[in-house]
Amino acid sequence: MRAVVQDTFGGPEVLRTVETERPAPLGGEVLVRVHAAGVNPVDVAVRSGAYPLLGEPPFGVGWDISGVVEEAGPGARFKAGDEVFGMPFFPRAANGYAEYVAVPSRQVARKPASIGHVEAAALPLAALTAWQGLVDGAGIKEGDRVLVHRAAGGVGHFAVQIAKARGAYVIGLASPGKHDFVRELGADEVIDYTAAPFETLVRDVDVVLDSNAQGTQSLSVLRPGGTLVSIMEHWNQELAAATEAAGRRFVGVSVEPDYASLEAIARLVDEGLIRPHVSETFALDEAAKAHELVGSGQVRGKVVLTVE
Repeated sequence: MRAVVQDTFGGPEVLRTVETERPAPLGGEVLVRVHAAGVNPVDVAVRSGAYPLLGEPPFGVGWDISGVVEEAGPGARFKAGDEVFGMPFFPRAANGYAEYVAVPSRQVARKPASIGHVEAAALPLAALTAWQGLVDGAGIKEGDRVLVHRAAGGVGHFAVQIAKARGAYVIGLASPGKHDFVRELGADEVIDYTAAPFETLVRDVDVVLDSNAQGTQSLSVLRPGGTLVSIMEHWNQELAAATEAAGRRFVGVSVEPDYASLEAIARLVDEGLIRPHVSETFALDEAAKAHELVGSGQVRGKVVLTVE
C-alpha cells in the first residue's frame, strides 16, 4: 500500500509517499481502506518538529480518516463493507495518510449517511475538539453566550455550529474577509479582532472557546461563574489557577478518541445542523501541498487528502 512518511523534521518537502506493508487488524480492530484523510494544524506542527508529539522521525502523520472496513478482527464493532470515520490513536501515531489503517473499532464510528468521505474526513479531530470542550467540558446549554476564537477555522467552524445546535448565542472572532462565512455557519455576532482587541468589544459571556492561546484576555470577558475552554493552553496550570481565583472555571482540552461523541456529531450532521466545510482537497501524493496551505493559517474550515 501507499503511505506518506517523513524521515526528518522540516518543511512540507520532508513528506514522501512510499510503498509499505498493509497492516493487519488485531482482535477488536478493523482494517479501514481509507478514502479520505483530514489535514490539521497539529499535523503541520508535528511534521515540523514544533510539537514533537511522536518523538523523533521516521513516522507517518495524520489522524482523521474516513473509509470502508476491509477486514474486521475478532470482536470488532464493525464488519467488512461498513463505512466509518474517526481519529484513531491520538496522540499516538495513527499513520492516517495511507491507503489502509488498522484501528481499534471503538475509536471509529459509522460515517454520517448524508455526506461523502471527503466531508466525513474533515470532522473527527476538529469536531471532537469542539465537542469535548463545549459539550463535555463547559456543558453549554440553551441561552448561553459563547465566544469562539478563530471561528472560521477547523475547530472554530464546528464550534459555532455545535453551539448553535445546542441553542447558544454565538459570537465569532474572525478577520473581515471571513465574516460572511462565519455568519453562514450561524453565528449571531461576528467581531473583527483586527480592528481592536476583542476583550474591549465583548463582555459577560458564559463560555469562551480559546484556540488562540489568549487565555488572559479570554478570562477577562467571562461573567462570574463562566467557563474558559482552552485548547492551546490546556496544560497551563498558572492560567487554570488564575481562572479559578477569578471565580471562573477552567477546562483544558486535549482531544481524545471517543466513538460516542463521534456518533452524536454524526447525528447532528445527518439532521442538517452541522456541515463540514472543505476548502480544498489534494491527492495523497500532494500531502506536502496540503501542509503548505494549512500552515499558512488562512484556511476556512478544513483541507482533506483524497485517497484513490
